[in-house]
Amino acid sequence: MGKQSARWRPLAALLAVLPILLSCSPSSREGGGAVKNPDTYTRLTISDFDSLDPAWMYDSQSRLVILNVYEHLFGFRGESVEALEPLVASEVPSVENGLISSDGLIYTIPIRDGLTFHDGSPLTADDVKYSLMRFMLQDRSGGPSPLLLEPILGYTSTRDEQGSPMNRAFRDADQRIRVEENRVVIELPKPYAPFLSILTNWAPILAKAWCAANGEWDGTEVTWANYNNPQKQDAYLFDHMNGTGPFMLDRWDRQNREIQLVRNDNYWRTPARLQRVIYRGIDEFSTRKLMLTAGDADSIAATRAQLSQLRGTPGIEIIDDLSAIEMTPVLYFTFQVNTSANPYVGSGSLDGGGIPPDFFSDPDVRKGFAYSMDYAGFIEDFHLGKGTQARGVIPRALPGYDPNVSYYTHDLEKARSHFQRAWEGKVWENGFQFTIIYNEGNPERQTICQILKAGVEALNPKFKIDVRPIQWSTYLDAMTGSKLPMFAGGWGADYPDAYNFLFPFLHSKGHYPVLQGYQNPEIDKLIEQSVAELDLEKRRGLYRRILELAHEDVPQLVIVDRPTIRVQRSWVSGFAHHPVLNDPFGESPAYTLYKEAP
Repeated sequence: MGKQSARWRPLAALLAVLPILLSCSPSSREGGGAVKNPDTYTRLTISDFDSLDPAWMYDSQSRLVILNVYEHLFGFRGESVEALEPLVASEVPSVENGLISSDGLIYTIPIRDGLTFHDGSPLTADDVKYSLMRFMLQDRSGGPSPLLLEPILGYTSTRDEQGSPMNRAFRDADQRIRVEENRVVIELPKPYAPFLSILTNWAPILAKAWCAANGEWDGTEVTWANYNNPQKQDAYLFDHMNGTGPFMLDRWDRQNREIQLVRNDNYWRTPARLQRVIYRGIDEFSTRKLMLTAGDADSIAATRAQLSQLRGTPGIEIIDDLSAIEMTPVLYFTFQVNTSANPYVGSGSLDGGGIPPDFFSDPDVRKGFAYSMDYAGFIEDFHLGKGTQARGVIPRALPGYDPNVSYYTHDLEKARSHFQRAWEGKVWENGFQFTIIYNEGNPERQTICQILKAGVEALNPKFKIDVRPIQWSTYLDAMTGSKLPMFAGGWGADYPDAYNFLFPFLHSKGHYPVLQGYQNPEIDKLIEQSVAELDLEKRRGLYRRILELAHEDVPQLVIVDRPTIRVQRSWVSGFAHHPVLNDPFGESPAYTLYKEAP
């Protein structure tokens, strides 16, 4: 990281649509020796894996594994975020082909014949229905289930206000998803514009009989509630996989944070050219760099600030300006912290040695932090000016992005004013101390936390913030347990629609507000109106009102909107960028990859 300064000039940069190759010379793809381990592809990430259960996982590392092993009904065609192609389905429904009703409520999905799971059993329409229902009804707190619950059932939780499973959830799902011979028919309660895109990303197909035989839900109404909101490691699917995809799970070494996949030679399409794929989490960039230069890794996670250590190295290729539909890093406030056995809140009181559980429920506290952040400095320092300050939670690559909505700037006088009013003056008088958490091995999130710490602590010597890294899986457990008073995270698109950012960031039943304890009934109502509105201009008006209300509430600090990069050996070929499927460091599913001498 370069030298920080109290003053920075914002640098606006446009996101390029097509990637360009960075190099120090025209021969950047040359050199590096013979191809090492030509049939094995090794990717070094910055973190470990949370779960291999498609209904549980909601992190980019676990999802990448799942995209290699399981298949969805549809896939994106090439780099398009709109054009779809059939996978488990044999045809993509449309109004034109008669598979979507004219009112947009009934979707008929024919299932492809001849597909088999990795255990050799055939895939049927019953498996598809079971997979959709299990995804919805498992509904773990803070998980991905609302992505299908909302469009198919019309509500986002299977539990009542007391947290008990609702009997209607199973019955509604069973009625709205029907099997007619080898077709699955889904009837929506109201039109839902991004529904096919959701099925493209969040409907991995499981083998019903195999799941039931291994202690998972058997698909009946009698037992479904027993599997609702489970503990992570209680599921057999936590560390076992059986899909129809091009790769199969070989082993998961949790101690060494490594997953190995092997090729599915019976894959229904042309089998992958790679025989083995290895994903391994390594925190230290220096270790990842050494393994890459030695040829023991084929691609690694790297930030833009680390590129200077890689440019010009023989056999290493940098692909830049990859379009991204994401919002990261983001700093989140927890409105009601779970203080049970919690090391991150200090004394637990506003006595100068800690913070109370509801510290961030005061808007003046949140605005004090918002004005303390040096947004432009972070973009210039860490991203070398490659990006623009975020304007609300909608990325600039999506329809609905509005550069004219209100946003916070680095203004220490305004920050001081808000902190002096917070908690009737007690914050300024007594001070506070707490810990901000980020996942280890992520220098971008580390930097953003340190910049905020510097800005806040400069205002008052009684303000003290610890910045601490923890392992990814531990971080996720603490986050879902609402134990982090403030934490660094991010969000990549589940599907390419602005609603996929508004709901998880701002709706009271969305992913982050559930964990934060944040709710604004007016924002909830406007978000619900927006997804049912088919007129884009009317949706834009709703979006603007939502973003202005969120600016006033400031439940999180959005920082930067920028492109992403990929670092790989020059012997890697077949990389297919997709702004939805790629992880934050430019990694894509491995099916198209192979290795050959450049």
